[in-house]
Amino acid sequence: MSRGLLILLSLTSTFIHAGEVYRWVDERGGVYYSDQPPPKSAKQSQTIRGKGNVVEVDKESFAGKQAHAKNPVVLYANNCGPFCDQARDHLKRRGIAFTLKDPSLDPEHAVALKKLVGAMEVPVIVAGKSHLKGYETSSWDTLLDEAGYPRTPLVPPPPDSPRKP
Repeated sequence: MSRGLLILLSLTSTFIHAGEVYRWVDERGGVYYSDQPPPKSAKQSQTIRGKGNVVEVDKESFAGKQAHAKNPVVLYANNCGPFCDQARDHLKRRGIAFTLKDPSLDPEHAVALKKLVGAMEVPVIVAGKSHLKGYETSSWDTLLDEAGYPRTPLVPPPPDSPRKP
């Protein structure tokens, strides 16, 4: 019985430590990574915790990557209420990577928005050289379809926020 318990404990302890990697710099500036703790003489040591047994996959389809390369999406929005929220959610639902520009926080974004649509009105979507002012589901879908973006994402999008410039 105790032998079985010892084996079980040794196996589970391997899983507990499997996600930790140590990074340190030696006195000559060499950078090392190891599953063993760094020596006491190490400079700038840190522990990198893994996510367990995770395999990273592309979250964007080939068609989505091509569309993004040819027609990157920019969303001009701020806290304008349901229209801006729906606009952000629409892009997330379709799995489209986009850059969020808030003209109320950045004067350069405000100037660019006014030049683009002639007013400080949000939301505005830009896909490549095309743009639309205001949010309307079918119009946005048409614009994104014409830009080459797939209707459904390859992997369901995470609930995180979009990229910011």
